[in-house]
Amino acid sequence: MELTKHSERELDLITVGRACIDLNAVEYNRPMEETMTFSKYVGGSPANIAIGTAKLGLKVGFIGKISADQHGRFIEKYMRDLAIDTTGMVQDTEGRKVGLAFTEIKSPDECSILMYRENVADLYLEPAEISEDYIKDARVLLVSGTALAQSPSREAVLKAVHLARKNDVVVAFELDYRPYTWKNEAETAVYYSLVAEQSDIIIGTRDEFDMMENQVGGNNEATKVNLFQHQAEIVVIKHGVEGSYAYTKAGETFQAKAYKTQVLKTFGAGDSYASAFLYGLFSGENIETALKYGSAAASIVVSKHSSSDAMPTAAEIKALIANAD
Repeated sequence: MELTKHSERELDLITVGRACIDLNAVEYNRPMEETMTFSKYVGGSPANIAIGTAKLGLKVGFIGKISADQHGRFIEKYMRDLAIDTTGMVQDTEGRKVGLAFTEIKSPDECSILMYRENVADLYLEPAEISEDYIKDARVLLVSGTALAQSPSREAVLKAVHLARKNDVVVAFELDYRPYTWKNEAETAVYYSLVAEQSDIIIGTRDEFDMMENQVGGNNEATKVNLFQHQAEIVVIKHGVEGSYAYTKAGETFQAKAYKTQVLKTFGAGDSYASAFLYGLFSGENIETALKYGSAAASIVVSKHSSSDAMPTAAEIKALIANAD
Protein backbone atom coordinates (compact mmCIF):
# COMPACT_ATOMS: atom_id res chain seq x y z
CA MET A 1 0.00 0.00 0.00
CA GLU A 2 1.74 3.14 -1.18
CA LEU A 3 0.75 6.44 0.39
CA THR A 4 1.29 8.36 -2.81
CA LYS A 5 -2.22 9.55 -3.67
CA HIS A 6 -3.56 13.02 -2.86
CA SER A 7 -0.11 14.56 -3.24
CA GLU A 8 -1.82 17.93 -3.67
CA ARG A 9 -2.85 17.98 -0.01
CA GLU A 10 -1.04 20.34 2.33
CA LEU A 11 0.05 17.71 4.87
CA ASP A 12 1.34 14.18 4.47
CA LEU A 13 0.45 13.15 8.00
CA ILE A 14 -1.46 14.40 11.02
CA THR A 15 -0.97 12.64 14.37
CA VAL A 16 -3.53 13.01 17.14
CA GLY A 17 -3.16 12.35 20.87
CA ARG A 18 -0.79 13.20 23.63
CA ALA A 19 2.25 15.41 23.83
CA CYS A 20 3.98 15.39 27.19
CA ILE A 21 7.33 15.84 28.92
CA ASP A 22 9.89 13.06 29.22
CA LEU A 23 12.40 13.43 32.06
CA ASN A 24 15.06 10.84 31.29
CA ALA A 25 17.59 9.81 33.92
CA VAL A 26 21.03 11.23 33.17
CA GLU A 27 22.62 8.78 35.62
CA TYR A 28 22.58 5.25 34.24
CA ASN A 29 22.67 1.93 36.05
CA ARG A 30 20.96 3.10 39.20
CA PRO A 31 17.39 3.08 40.57
CA MET A 32 15.28 6.21 40.27
CA GLU A 33 15.34 6.86 44.01
CA GLU A 34 19.12 7.36 43.73
CA THR A 35 18.93 9.38 40.49
CA MET A 36 19.40 13.11 40.99
CA THR A 37 19.48 14.54 37.47
CA PHE A 38 17.13 14.21 34.50
CA SER A 39 17.09 15.67 30.99
CA LYS A 40 13.90 17.17 29.58
CA TYR A 41 12.50 16.16 26.19
CA VAL A 42 9.19 16.26 24.35
CA GLY A 43 7.46 12.89 24.73
CA GLY A 44 4.21 11.06 24.07
CA SER A 45 3.76 8.58 21.24
CA PRO A 46 1.79 10.76 18.74
CA ALA A 47 4.11 13.73 19.36
CA ASN A 48 7.16 11.50 18.91
CA ILE A 49 5.77 10.07 15.66
CA ALA A 50 5.11 13.60 14.39
CA ILE A 51 8.69 14.51 15.28
CA GLY A 52 10.11 11.33 13.75
CA THR A 53 8.30 11.75 10.44
CA ALA A 54 9.10 15.48 10.29
CA LYS A 55 12.79 14.69 10.70
CA LEU A 56 12.42 12.26 7.79
CA GLY A 57 11.16 15.10 5.60
CA LEU A 58 7.39 14.61 5.66
CA LYS A 59 4.94 17.50 6.01
CA VAL A 60 3.37 16.86 9.38
CA GLY A 61 0.64 18.32 11.58
CA PHE A 62 -0.35 17.57 15.16
CA ILE A 63 -3.71 17.63 16.97
CA GLY A 64 -3.68 17.60 20.77
CA LYS A 65 -4.29 19.57 23.94
CA ILE A 66 -1.40 21.01 25.93
CA SER A 67 -1.11 23.05 29.11
CA ALA A 68 -1.14 26.85 29.05
CA ASP A 69 2.19 27.09 30.88
CA GLN A 70 5.93 26.75 30.43
CA HIS A 71 5.80 23.04 29.60
CA GLY A 72 3.08 23.58 27.02
CA ARG A 73 5.07 26.40 25.40
CA PHE A 74 8.20 24.21 25.36
CA ILE A 75 6.34 21.43 23.51
CA GLU A 76 4.71 23.78 20.99
CA LYS A 77 7.98 25.59 20.18
CA TYR A 78 9.98 22.37 19.88
CA MET A 79 7.52 20.96 17.38
CA ARG A 80 7.10 24.22 15.48
CA ASP A 81 10.90 24.54 15.17
CA LEU A 82 10.85 21.19 13.33
CA ALA A 83 8.31 22.66 10.86
CA ILE A 84 5.46 20.62 12.37
CA ASP A 85 2.16 22.42 11.82
CA THR A 86 0.70 23.16 15.28
CA THR A 87 -2.59 24.65 14.04
CA GLY A 88 -4.44 21.74 15.64
CA MET A 89 -2.71 22.14 19.00
CA VAL A 90 -5.11 23.50 21.62
CA GLN A 91 -4.29 25.09 24.97
CA ASP A 92 -6.19 23.87 28.01
CA THR A 93 -8.12 26.67 29.73
CA GLU A 94 -8.95 24.81 32.95
CA GLY A 95 -5.47 24.74 34.47
CA ARG A 96 -4.67 21.14 33.56
CA LYS A 97 -1.02 20.18 33.08
CA VAL A 98 0.76 18.02 30.53
CA GLY A 99 1.77 14.53 31.58
CA LEU A 100 5.23 13.86 32.99
CA ALA A 101 7.21 10.67 32.43
CA PHE A 102 10.26 10.05 34.64
CA THR A 103 12.45 7.30 33.24
CA GLU A 104 14.75 4.96 35.12
CA ILE A 105 17.69 3.31 33.34
CA LYS A 106 19.02 0.55 35.59
CA SER A 107 20.50 -1.46 32.72
CA PRO A 108 19.93 -1.88 28.97
CA ASP A 109 17.13 -4.39 29.62
CA GLU A 110 15.85 -3.06 32.94
CA CYS A 111 14.20 0.29 32.41
CA SER A 112 10.97 1.68 33.81
CA ILE A 113 8.77 4.75 33.49
CA LEU A 114 7.06 6.56 36.35
CA MET A 115 4.08 8.38 34.86
CA TYR A 116 2.18 11.40 36.17
CA ARG A 117 -1.08 11.16 34.20
CA GLU A 118 -3.74 12.39 36.60
CA ASN A 119 -6.13 14.94 35.05
CA VAL A 120 -3.73 15.60 32.16
CA ALA A 121 -4.52 18.10 29.42
CA ASP A 122 -4.25 15.69 26.47
CA LEU A 123 -7.18 13.55 27.65
CA TYR A 124 -9.45 16.63 27.62
CA LEU A 125 -9.27 17.28 23.89
CA GLU A 126 -12.90 17.96 22.91
CA PRO A 127 -14.71 16.73 19.79
CA ALA A 128 -15.54 20.37 18.99
CA GLU A 129 -11.79 21.04 18.77
CA ILE A 130 -11.40 18.62 15.83
CA SER A 131 -11.55 20.46 12.50
CA GLU A 132 -12.78 18.70 9.38
CA ASP A 133 -11.07 21.28 7.16
CA TYR A 134 -7.75 20.50 8.85
CA ILE A 135 -8.07 16.71 8.59
CA LYS A 136 -9.24 16.64 4.99
CA ASP A 137 -6.08 18.46 3.91
CA ALA A 138 -3.93 15.49 5.00
CA ARG A 139 -3.12 12.20 3.32
CA VAL A 140 -2.88 10.12 6.51
CA LEU A 141 -4.29 10.48 10.03
CA LEU A 142 -2.46 8.55 12.76
CA VAL A 143 -4.25 7.95 16.04
CA SER A 144 -2.79 6.60 19.27
CA GLY A 145 -4.49 4.03 21.47
CA THR A 146 -3.84 5.98 24.66
CA ALA A 147 -6.03 8.83 23.42
CA LEU A 148 -9.00 6.42 23.56
CA ALA A 149 -8.61 5.77 27.28
CA GLN A 150 -10.92 8.51 28.60
CA SER A 151 -13.58 10.96 27.55
CA PRO A 152 -13.66 13.50 26.00
CA SER A 153 -10.40 12.59 24.20
CA ARG A 154 -12.00 9.27 23.22
CA GLU A 155 -14.87 10.96 21.39
CA ALA A 156 -12.50 13.50 19.82
CA VAL A 157 -10.44 10.67 18.31
CA LEU A 158 -13.53 8.83 17.10
CA LYS A 159 -14.68 12.03 15.42
CA ALA A 160 -11.26 12.49 13.81
CA VAL A 161 -11.37 8.92 12.45
CA HIS A 162 -14.88 9.47 11.11
CA LEU A 163 -13.82 12.68 9.34
CA ALA A 164 -10.77 10.95 7.89
CA ARG A 165 -12.90 8.12 6.47
CA LYS A 166 -15.38 10.65 5.07
CA ASN A 167 -12.63 12.58 3.26
CA ASP A 168 -10.57 9.68 1.88
CA VAL A 169 -7.76 10.16 4.42
CA VAL A 170 -5.88 6.96 5.24
CA VAL A 171 -6.26 6.02 8.92
CA ALA A 172 -3.24 4.56 10.72
CA PHE A 173 -3.67 3.19 14.25
CA GLU A 174 -0.65 2.83 16.56
CA LEU A 175 -1.94 0.67 19.41
CA ASP A 176 0.31 2.37 22.03
CA TYR A 177 -1.15 0.51 25.04
CA ARG A 178 -0.39 2.08 28.42
CA PRO A 179 -2.14 0.11 31.19
CA TYR A 180 -2.08 2.90 33.78
CA THR A 181 -4.42 5.03 31.64
CA TRP A 182 -7.27 2.52 31.35
CA LYS A 183 -9.92 1.37 33.81
CA ASN A 184 -9.79 -2.30 32.78
CA GLU A 185 -8.76 -4.60 29.95
CA ALA A 186 -12.29 -5.24 28.71
CA GLU A 187 -12.79 -1.51 28.08
CA THR A 188 -9.47 -1.35 26.24
CA ALA A 189 -10.50 -4.21 23.95
CA VAL A 190 -13.81 -2.52 23.07
CA TYR A 191 -12.34 0.81 21.96
CA TYR A 192 -9.22 -0.64 20.35
CA SER A 193 -11.37 -2.96 18.26
CA LEU A 194 -13.73 -0.13 17.33
CA VAL A 195 -10.90 1.97 15.91
CA ALA A 196 -8.96 -0.96 14.42
CA GLU A 197 -12.01 -1.92 12.36
CA GLN A 198 -11.97 1.57 10.81
CA SER A 199 -8.21 1.72 10.21
CA ASP A 200 -6.27 1.04 7.01
CA ILE A 201 -2.91 0.46 8.73
CA ILE A 202 -2.58 -1.04 12.22
CA ILE A 203 0.77 -1.22 14.05
CA GLY A 204 1.49 -2.77 17.43
CA THR A 205 3.34 -5.40 19.42
CA ARG A 206 2.00 -8.93 19.73
CA ASP A 207 1.11 -8.13 23.36
CA GLU A 208 -0.85 -5.06 22.27
CA PHE A 209 -2.84 -7.06 19.73
CA ASP A 210 -3.57 -9.58 22.52
CA MET A 211 -4.90 -6.70 24.60
CA MET A 212 -7.15 -5.60 21.75
CA GLU A 213 -8.40 -9.17 21.38
CA ASN A 214 -8.83 -9.50 25.18
CA GLN A 215 -6.79 -12.70 25.30
CA VAL A 216 -3.35 -14.08 26.12
CA GLY A 217 -1.11 -15.83 23.61
CA GLY A 218 -2.92 -14.83 20.43
CA ASN A 219 -1.48 -15.65 17.04
CA ASN A 220 -0.81 -13.52 13.99
CA GLU A 221 -2.88 -15.67 11.63
CA ALA A 222 -6.09 -15.19 13.61
CA THR A 223 -5.39 -11.50 14.10
CA LYS A 224 -4.93 -10.75 10.41
CA VAL A 225 -7.95 -12.85 9.35
CA ASN A 226 -10.15 -10.90 11.76
CA LEU A 227 -8.85 -7.45 10.79
CA PHE A 228 -8.99 -8.09 7.05
CA GLN A 229 -12.74 -8.58 7.37
CA HIS A 230 -12.86 -4.83 7.97
CA GLN A 231 -11.01 -1.79 6.61
CA ALA A 232 -7.41 -2.93 7.20
CA GLU A 233 -5.00 -3.11 4.27
CA ILE A 234 -1.77 -3.60 6.26
CA VAL A 235 -1.31 -5.13 9.72
CA VAL A 236 2.15 -4.84 11.32
CA ILE A 237 2.87 -7.04 14.34
CA LYS A 238 6.14 -6.58 16.23
CA HIS A 239 7.80 -9.40 18.15
CA GLY A 240 10.69 -7.58 19.84
CA VAL A 241 14.10 -9.11 19.21
CA GLU A 242 12.47 -11.71 16.94
CA GLY A 243 11.67 -8.97 14.42
CA SER A 244 8.40 -7.84 12.90
CA TYR A 245 5.83 -9.05 10.38
CA ALA A 246 3.57 -7.19 7.96
CA TYR A 247 0.48 -8.78 6.43
CA THR A 248 -1.56 -7.37 3.57
CA LYS A 249 -5.18 -7.89 2.63
CA ALA A 250 -3.91 -9.21 -0.71
CA GLY A 251 -2.42 -12.18 1.16
CA GLU A 252 1.24 -11.18 1.28
CA THR A 253 3.50 -11.68 4.30
CA PHE A 254 6.72 -9.77 4.92
CA GLN A 255 9.28 -10.07 7.69
CA ALA A 256 12.11 -7.87 8.95
CA LYS A 257 14.74 -8.76 11.50
CA ALA A 258 15.58 -6.64 14.52
CA TYR A 259 18.93 -4.91 14.01
CA LYS A 260 21.53 -5.43 16.72
CA THR A 261 22.68 -2.34 18.55
CA GLN A 262 24.27 -1.19 21.80
CA VAL A 263 21.04 -0.82 23.76
CA LEU A 264 20.90 1.98 26.33
CA LYS A 265 17.18 1.94 27.12
CA THR A 266 14.04 0.08 26.08
CA PHE A 267 11.61 2.95 25.43
CA GLY A 268 11.06 5.01 22.28
CA ALA A 269 11.46 2.11 19.86
CA GLY A 270 7.78 1.87 18.91
CA ASP A 271 7.44 5.54 17.99
CA SER A 272 10.55 5.54 15.82
CA TYR A 273 9.45 2.28 14.19
CA ALA A 274 6.06 3.73 13.21
CA SER A 275 7.66 6.94 11.92
CA ALA A 276 10.14 5.18 9.66
CA PHE A 277 7.65 2.55 8.46
CA LEU A 278 5.21 5.26 7.36
CA TYR A 279 8.06 7.22 5.79
CA GLY A 280 8.91 4.14 3.73
CA LEU A 281 5.33 3.87 2.45
CA PHE A 282 5.19 7.61 1.68
CA SER A 283 8.45 7.25 -0.25
CA GLY A 284 6.89 4.58 -2.47
CA GLU A 285 9.07 1.79 -1.05
CA ASN A 286 7.71 -1.74 -0.86
CA ILE A 287 6.45 -3.05 2.45
CA GLU A 288 9.54 -5.17 3.11
CA THR A 289 11.75 -2.10 2.80
CA ALA A 290 9.39 -0.06 4.99
CA LEU A 291 9.66 -2.77 7.67
CA LYS A 292 13.44 -2.57 7.48
CA TYR A 293 13.26 1.20 7.90
CA GLY A 294 11.10 0.73 11.00
CA SER A 295 13.42 -1.85 12.55
CA ALA A 296 16.51 0.23 11.84
CA ALA A 297 14.98 3.41 13.30
CA ALA A 298 13.96 1.53 16.45
CA SER A 299 17.48 0.21 16.95
CA ILE A 300 18.92 3.71 16.59
CA VAL A 301 16.58 5.23 19.18
CA VAL A 302 17.08 2.56 21.86
CA SER A 303 20.83 3.20 21.63
CA LYS A 304 20.42 6.87 22.56
CA HIS A 305 19.31 8.81 25.61
CA SER A 306 16.16 10.50 24.35
CA SER A 307 13.26 9.41 22.22
CA SER A 308 12.25 12.60 20.38
CA ASP A 309 15.74 14.11 19.97
CA ALA A 310 17.09 10.73 18.85
CA MET A 311 14.67 10.26 15.96
CA PRO A 312 16.96 9.44 13.01
CA THR A 313 17.31 10.94 9.55
CA ALA A 314 16.70 8.88 6.43
CA ALA A 315 20.47 8.79 5.79
CA GLU A 316 21.12 7.29 9.24
CA ILE A 317 18.44 4.62 8.70
CA LYS A 318 19.73 3.63 5.27
CA ALA A 319 23.34 3.56 6.48
CA LEU A 320 22.48 1.18 9.31
CA ILE A 321 20.62 -1.15 6.94
CA ALA A 322 23.46 -1.07 4.39
CA ASN A 323 26.05 -1.93 7.03
CA ALA A 324 23.94 -4.72 8.55
CA ASP A 325 22.66 -6.46 5.40
